[in-house]
Amino acid sequence: MKHNYLSYQDTIQFLEDMVKRYPHLIQVQTIGTTWENRPIILATISQNVEFAHLKPALLYTGTIHAREWIGNELAVAFIRYILTHSSSNPKVMEALAKSTLYIVPVLNPDGFEYSRTHYSFWRKNRRKNPDGSYGVDLNRNFSVGWVKSSNYSSNIYGGPAPFSEPETKAIKEFVNSHPNITIALDYHSQGNVFFPAHKFNHEAEIDGTDLNVLCANMNYEIFKVTGRKYGIHRGKPPTKLISGSGREYYYSKGILASVVEVGTKNIPDYLQNMSESINENIPALLYALTEASNYAPLHPPRVEFFTIKESSSNAVTLQWEYDIEANTGVYFEIYRNEQHKEACREPSLIGTTTQLEFTDSDRESGKLYFYYIRPVNLLSKQKGPFAPQVKVMTTLERDEFFRNLFPAPKDIGYVAQKSNKNADHFGKNSLFVGVNETLGISYGVIRFKLDSVSLQALIKEAKISLYPLNRVNVKIEKYGEWSISIIENVDDITDFDQIHNAKVIQTLGETIPSQQLTQGIWKTWSFNSYERELLQEAIKKGEVLFRIQGPTKLPLGSDSQMMMFDIGYGPFGGGIHYRPHLDFKYTLPPVKLEIDPNKLATISSDGVTLDTLSCGFDDNGKVVYGFMEFDLASLPEADTTVITNAFIKIHNKPIKPSGEDIRYLIELVDLEELDYEKIEKRESLGFIDYEVSETELAKKDTHLFLFDTSSKIELENAHAQNRKVGFIIRPTKASQTKHHIIDWYDKKSQNEVKLDIEYIKRRKKPVGGVKNLRAKVEKGMVKLTWENPTDEDFVGAYVVRNRFHPPRNPHDGVKLYAGKDNYTYDNFGNTKIEKYYAVFTYDNVPNYSEPVILHY
Repeated sequence: MKHNYLSYQDTIQFLEDMVKRYPHLIQVQTIGTTWENRPIILATISQNVEFAHLKPALLYTGTIHAREWIGNELAVAFIRYILTHSSSNPKVMEALAKSTLYIVPVLNPDGFEYSRTHYSFWRKNRRKNPDGSYGVDLNRNFSVGWVKSSNYSSNIYGGPAPFSEPETKAIKEFVNSHPNITIALDYHSQGNVFFPAHKFNHEAEIDGTDLNVLCANMNYEIFKVTGRKYGIHRGKPPTKLISGSGREYYYSKGILASVVEVGTKNIPDYLQNMSESINENIPALLYALTEASNYAPLHPPRVEFFTIKESSSNAVTLQWEYDIEANTGVYFEIYRNEQHKEACREPSLIGTTTQLEFTDSDRESGKLYFYYIRPVNLLSKQKGPFAPQVKVMTTLERDEFFRNLFPAPKDIGYVAQKSNKNADHFGKNSLFVGVNETLGISYGVIRFKLDSVSLQALIKEAKISLYPLNRVNVKIEKYGEWSISIIENVDDITDFDQIHNAKVIQTLGETIPSQQLTQGIWKTWSFNSYERELLQEAIKKGEVLFRIQGPTKLPLGSDSQMMMFDIGYGPFGGGIHYRPHLDFKYTLPPVKLEIDPNKLATISSDGVTLDTLSCGFDDNGKVVYGFMEFDLASLPEADTTVITNAFIKIHNKPIKPSGEDIRYLIELVDLEELDYEKIEKRESLGFIDYEVSETELAKKDTHLFLFDTSSKIELENAHAQNRKVGFIIRPTKASQTKHHIIDWYDKKSQNEVKLDIEYIKRRKKPVGGVKNLRAKVEKGMVKLTWENPTDEDFVGAYVVRNRFHPPRNPHDGVKLYAGKDNYTYDNFGNTKIEKYYAVFTYDNVPNYSEPVILHY
C-alpha cells in the first residue's frame, strides 16, 4: 500500500519539475531547515508569480502530523490541477489572476519520513527530548494557548517553549512577513470534518459566520463530487479546546483559519480511499482560493446590526445598517438556510437589494430559518465578509401549538453489549452508537415524556434532532448506516438485552450512511404522516421511546465503527444547546357551534320587512338586500377562543333563472340601523366566500358561504367587543333587471339560516414581560435576575444571549435558560465581553412576549 504514496523527495522533485514547466506561475523556496537538516519547502503559485505577494492569498499547510499523509498527497494533486488547468479552466484562471496560493505540502518532513520508513503511526517531529524520547507535537507548539509540559513522551507534548521547533518557527516567520494571507487551511486526517479556529472564550466572534460559511461552501463542493458530507465543528463548551495549534495562531493574525480532517484513517488504502478524498477536496480548495480576495483590505465593509425588524407566521423582515454614501455601488446578497452550517451558495441565495431591509415571504409557520448577508461591489464583483447570522423562528398560525421537548438525564444514554455498567451510561457525556471491539454492539436510548401535550393533539409536523459529536472512531469508509426507531416501551431502558430485543414500531425516515455522518452539524429526522399518527398514540401513553442504532458487525481487520452523539448532560456534555430534542407542531380538534340568527330582514326602497330573507331587484330595478344578524354570546371567553372555521348555511326556494349572469354574495357589515339609504352607503368589512350563480341556485337549494381568515378575525373582534355581527346578501349584477327576487327564508318556509362556527381554546396574546432585569458577576459568571409576571398562564422565561445585537426573537442567539426560575447563569459567557441579553416570557402555546433587553 505504501508504495503508492509519495516520499518527501518525490514531492520536492515534483515541485522542481513544475517550476521548469510553469516558471511564470510557480516559485519554490525553502523557509526553514529541520532538526535532521531537511528543507521545509513552500510553493507560491499565481499568475505573474513575481507579483504574488501583492495579491490576497490562501495558505495551505499539510502533514504537520507525520502520519497524516493526506496533506502531502492533496497538496501535490492540487498543485498539478491548478497548473495543468491554468489556461483552460475559467475558474482556475480567475483565481490565479486575483489570488495567490502559498502551499507547504509537508510541514513536518522529518516525522513524515520516519512514519514512511520506520513507524507508520508516528505523529511528532524528531527533536530529541531530555528524557531520551523523541518528538514535539508541532500542532501544540504555536504560541496561542500554549501549555507547558514535561511529559515528553506524550503524543501531544508541545515542546519546551512556543516556536521552539524549526518547523513552527519557519511557518510563523513566513506568515508574519506575508500580511496578504487572508485564509489558512491546515490539512490533517482523520474524521471528514472542518475545525474552524476559535479564541478560547466560547463567545461568538464577528467573523465566526465567515468561518462557518467558508467551511460550509467548501463542503458544498465536496458533496457535489462524492455525495460525502463533512462535519463543521468549532470548539464548544465545556470541551477543553486544543492549545498551541497553528490554526489559532493564524486566526490571531486576522486570518480565517480552519483545520480540515480528511478520510477515516491516517494512511488509508490509496486506490480505494485516498484518491477519492483527493478528488473531492480539489474543487473545495479551488473555491477557498477564489474567496481569498473577498477578505482582502479593499473588500466592501461588513454590514452592521443585521437583525430582525419583524416576523409573522409566513414572513420575516430583516434590516441592517450600512454607510451607503461612503460605499457607493454596493448591493447586498441575502441567503436563507433551514439548518445551521449550510452553504451560502446559489441554491440558498433568495435575493439581492440595494435597500437596508428585505422581506422574505411565503415562509412556513413555526419554522426555524437562518439568514445571512454580505455586501458586493457592483463593478468589481468583489464581495465583503458576512455579518453574523440571524436566526428566527416564524410565529405559529392561529390554531397551532408547539412543543420543544428534552429528555431527563435518567432517560438518555447508551447500552452496550459487553458492558456491565450500562446504568452508569445515562445522563452523562455522549451516546455511543455502532460497534467496536471493546463495547460490542451499542445503542443510543432516548425516552421523552409527553404529559405536557394535550391528549387530543393533532400533530401537523414533528422531528427529532441529534448533535453528532465525534466520528473519529468511525474508521471504515462507506460501511454501515445509522438510524433511529420508535420502539415499544420496556421495563428497564438501561438493560441491553431489553433494548436489543425490543419490538421496532417504526424506523424514521432515511438512514445515514457512514460517509454522511457530519460531526458538529445537527441531524434531523422528520416524521411522515404515519409516524405522526404513532406519535399521537404515544401521547396517550404519556411517553415515547427511541433507539438509535448503527452497524452491528465489523469486517475482518477492523476494530471500530462507533459514532458519538452529544446528550447535553454530564461533565463533557455541551449543555442545553446540544441536547437531543423532539419538536412538534400540532392543533386541537375543534368544538362545533351552530348559531341561529337573532334578526332576519329584507330591505328595499319601500322599507324593511322583518322575519324574511330575500334579495334581488324590485319592480323598478333597484337592488333588494337581505340582512342577517347573529349574537356570538354563546362562544366562550374571547381571549382564548380561536375560530378555525366558519360558514353561513342558507337555503333558497326553487327558482327559474332569469337568463342573465346574476350572482349573489354575502358581505360582513356594521349597520347601526336597517335603513335603505344607509345600506346603500355601507362600509363593507369583508366578503364571505365567492359568489353563487343563478345556475347553481337552480341546481341545488343549500349553499355554504365559507369565511376566509380576515373574516374569521372580524368575527373574533366582534365577539371580544360583545357586538352582534351583521351580514347582507345581495345580487352582484348592476343591470336593468326588474322584478327578480330570490327568497331565502320566511316564516312559512322550513328553510334554515345558520352561522356555523368551529373553534379551539388557545390563548391569543402573550403574558406580560419580566421586570427589573439585572446582571452581575458571581462565581466568575454573569448572573441574570428578574421578576416574573404573576399571570396564571405564565409558563416560563426564555433567556437568550447575542454578542452583536439585541435579540428580537427567542431563537436569535444562544439559549441560556427556559423555565419558571427568576435567575440564571451564563455558564460559558466571557464576563469581559460586551453582549446583549434578552428575556422573553411564554405561555403554553407558546406565545412569546416582547423581549426585555439588557446591554451588558
